[in-house]
Amino acid sequence: MTKLSVNINKIATIRNARGGETPSVAEAAIKIQEFGGQGITIHPRPDERHITRKDVYDLKPLVTTEFNIEGNPHRDFIDMVLEVKPEQVTLVPDADDAITSNAGWDTKKHLDFLTEIIAEFKNAGIRTSVFLDPNPELVEYAAKSGADRIELYTEAYAKNYTSNKELALKPYYDTAVVAAEFGLGVNAGHDLSLENLKYFADNIPNLLEVSIGHALISEALYMGLENTVQSYLKRLAKW
Repeated sequence: MTKLSVNINKIATIRNARGGETPSVAEAAIKIQEFGGQGITIHPRPDERHITRKDVYDLKPLVTTEFNIEGNPHRDFIDMVLEVKPEQVTLVPDADDAITSNAGWDTKKHLDFLTEIIAEFKNAGIRTSVFLDPNPELVEYAAKSGADRIELYTEAYAKNYTSNKELALKPYYDTAVVAAEFGLGVNAGHDLSLENLKYFADNIPNLLEVSIGHALISEALYMGLENTVQSYLKRLAKW
């Protein structure tokens, strides 16, 4: 079964809009795991617009499933991850002022850079994933960098799902097949939702984990957090 890792950035966004500690990022992480979530994902950014550095350290002892920290590997980010030692780090090449992640790595162009950074994380025993557009040609260089996994950037799939889901899926399927040939695990995330997740999960080989935040937290406003987490788990279930 593909694991569900819930990105709780949006919980922090709501908290920060008012100040104080409500809603509690820590309580959300605990509850999500109680409700069946198999991981917690956070994406701290330098401006701390949602997840703060304090959150990163506060969450570490509370995540009993899998802790996944995403981010652009600036030196401050690298040092923080090495100190916290999550189960997984996902490297994302987003600009500091980006509203949200909007592109994967050009692993060929940045091979030397990624190789050096990934070596640091792997020496610390941290599984490393690189955020990747659905492009089979980039997979070889992700493997050469030493990454353990790729995370497929799924915005294009989500955008085109309703018009032609088979065509929308194809580059992701092709990329996942090549990843398996190179021994890389496959994660996925960005704009996956209750509407489009099942088809994706049922048809992408070797899909180990999905990281879902914006849609899940938004849907929870109407459905409740427990019910929403359970609904996502049902979409991922293999009967």
